[in-house]
Amino acid sequence: MKFTVKREKLQKALQRLGSIIGSRSMFPVLSNVKIEAKENSLILSTTDLEIRLSTTLEATVESPGVSTAPANKLASLVGCFVGENVIFEINEKDHINLICGTSNFKLLGLPAEDFPKEEKFEVKGEIKIKESEFKKMVGSIAYAVSADDSRKALTGILFSVKEGCLTLVATDGKRLAMQEKAIESISGGDQDVIIPLKAAKEVRRLLDGDGDLTIQLGDKQCTFIGKNFELTTKLIDGNYPNYRQVVPASFSSTVDISKSLFLNKIETVSLILSDSSSYIILHFEDNQLKLQASSVEVGEGSDMVDIAYNGELFEVSFNPVFLADPLRNCESESIRMKFNDPLNPVAIEGDEGFLYVIMPIRKK
Repeated sequence: MKFTVKREKLQKALQRLGSIIGSRSMFPVLSNVKIEAKENSLILSTTDLEIRLSTTLEATVESPGVSTAPANKLASLVGCFVGENVIFEINEKDHINLICGTSNFKLLGLPAEDFPKEEKFEVKGEIKIKESEFKKMVGSIAYAVSADDSRKALTGILFSVKEGCLTLVATDGKRLAMQEKAIESISGGDQDVIIPLKAAKEVRRLLDGDGDLTIQLGDKQCTFIGKNFELTTKLIDGNYPNYRQVVPASFSSTVDISKSLFLNKIETVSLILSDSSSYIILHFEDNQLKLQASSVEVGEGSDMVDIAYNGELFEVSFNPVFLADPLRNCESESIRMKFNDPLNPVAIEGDEGFLYVIMPIRKK
């Protein structure tokens, strides 16, 4: 097996794959990258048994073949090489000879037969969406995913396809973030699947343009196909809660607020707080929103925002991190808060299709 590849392209490809590497303690080959050379192209793949990531790049292939190489060591070496091309020679014992400029190294690989085989699945539905749009959708909700493994379904992002619309949902039981978008290119019937947060974040990291992202959905797996990668992930098995029931049917009051100004005031007032269990109080009255916080260890403080509100005095308390999260990740210039009373869910709407629902804190 022998081929030549551009060093810079190889380095970028290995960087794309670097975060999907399995534990060596389980199977040594999981810490390797699979290398398949054929028809003047090079296919590189890594896996952690839950996610499989592949990328293809051009190469001059003299002798085709397949093997595996230690991923991190190979990436480090290629990052240090200064030559234009890297020449690979891999023998039948999977010993790898690397030549680049004046550098000459040997790495001990492992047989490709030991590398986990790609699992094929029946595609039940397919979505095509602009990379930039999908990146925005995931970024606007991913922070609300639960970190509690006791409710496995909540540790992922719900992908709900219904009547030509894609809805992404994340919740940890205390707040819920949802992003909806009408999809022009969609096939298959209605379907709900739960994508692991790691896979969704990985796809978002890999998106770097405005081409099309193809999402193929199956019963237990799904695949994301982008310009420079193909990522397949196992789905989370479980029933996602009925997120529509969390959203109140109506609200008695609505307030529009500048997103950046509101976020600045939240972050400023929160500086007076001393621990994660603290809260800030919002007072709505006479066209003003007053933010207030206090702590025994630090002191107290308040700030104001001018708003269009002439209703009765309304006071509600929130976890400041939960209140700031949607503002940090929403791209709209202003947000709309909707509420009924200090004990029931409050909604925040941002740009088109974005909705965030948060439970107030009941002060003791």
